[in-house]
Amino acid sequence: MKKKLFGVVALLILTIGCKNDDNQRAIEQEKDIKKKELVFENINKNWNFNVPTLNPQTQVLLNNWVEWRLFKEDINRKPKSSIGAFQQKSKSLSKKVTDLSLAIPPTIATTAVKSRISVLTTQIKMLELYMNLQQIPYEKVKVLVPEINLGIASLNAQFEEINRKQQIPLEKGESDMIRMLDTARAIPGGSE
Repeated sequence: MKKKLFGVVALLILTIGCKNDDNQRAIEQEKDIKKKELVFENINKNWNFNVPTLNPQTQVLLNNWVEWRLFKEDINRKPKSSIGAFQQKSKSLSKKVTDLSLAIPPTIATTAVKSRISVLTTQIKMLELYMNLQQIPYEKVKVLVPEINLGIASLNAQFEEINRKQQIPLEKGESDMIRMLDTARAIPGGSE
């Protein structure tokens, strides 16, 4: 009789314990879902990239740079459906910004442009890193988006500066002086 009573009590304790575990899991899942929704809402609210428009003369300079056009199109399209969509967008942006540095047109391939693209690449790769962590630090993403916007604005300002410098007419004899400074056309030494 004692064994039966002990068995019934043990079975009753196990049943209650399992129900508590199920309740605990359900509560944890609900908290996790709410946290993910909060992260999505915050990222969606702060994911606002801005690519300033260039003046038409500067735009002509960049017309043949396909990678820049693709980057601008991609960064202007905002994902809407889920955190996964934002993660995919950050990977896509990371690839496109890397492609920028590999195909800079010679007319704008200055040290200033290359360094600004390098900074922009670092910022976007940081965004990709944050977006693909298990726990997304949305506060850091919130701070990083305006920094990326500043990087893009700085790059655009550099494009404008290059265009302004190209619009300045050469002075009389300046082209001859530039040719003389060109070390590639130096006369080979040797015949004495």
